[in-house]
Amino acid sequence: MRTTSNPAFKNLPSGGGYANFNYGQGQPAAAGGTFGQAPSAPAQTGRPMTIDDVVTKTAITLAIAVATGVATYVVGGASSVMLALPAAIVGLVIALVIVFRKKVSPGLVIAYSAVEGVFLGGISYLFGVLVAGNPAIIAQAVAGTIGVFAGMLVVYKTGAIRVTPKLTKWIIGAIAGVLVLMLVNLVASFFTEGGLGLRDGGPMAIAFSLLCIGIAAFSFLLDFDAADKMIKSGADAKLAWYVAFGLMVTLVWLYLEILRLLSYFQNN
Repeated sequence: MRTTSNPAFKNLPSGGGYANFNYGQGQPAAAGGTFGQAPSAPAQTGRPMTIDDVVTKTAITLAIAVATGVATYVVGGASSVMLALPAAIVGLVIALVIVFRKKVSPGLVIAYSAVEGVFLGGISYLFGVLVAGNPAIIAQAVAGTIGVFAGMLVVYKTGAIRVTPKLTKWIIGAIAGVLVLMLVNLVASFFTEGGLGLRDGGPMAIAFSLLCIGIAAFSFLLDFDAADKMIKSGADAKLAWYVAFGLMVTLVWLYLEILRLLSYFQNN
């Protein structure tokens, strides 16, 4: 498998060795991924992963996130916003456990989806109601996220853009670059109002959000390619939960960037 920008897929074995997992011992027969040990299922089911497995598990994780997100948003006010920060911290911890764990854990993936839903519900209320003063941008952000996801899926399936090693390296480098800029902007904001201006709603902030949306969109191509390689290599069906987690990570990032961008336009 080619390298992917999504940390959820970096922990998978390379070289098409998905079918060669020794699930009983939790050790991959092929070379390990970036983080060393590859995740393994509790027991070999003997059934290879199919596209239906990926679709079903992804639908479950999204449904859980939407349910907890709507519930958090309905709470409204300071309560929903205050839940966002602890939910983000818990979600990050769970994500790290999933990435570094040796076994695929459907329970952890479901827990991550539920916590991320709480986070998204609180953030949606913050940007839609308190910052932009227009809750309609939440539905617009959801529609935009679905549209980008569907569009990139069509692009991948039609082969309009091929996932090459060069493209993969470019996307990974771009993600590393924007993460560094976000960190520098955060640190700078402690000393000067607005930091570098990447999140203050001005022209530079709009351009930066558009850049992040573009990178997140292209990241889907790498996610689809990773999932496709797993299916073709006969990966165990339980690893579909790992694919669902990986897609969820990218979807959350894309939604947040679109929501933030729409809030900028409301305030300009």
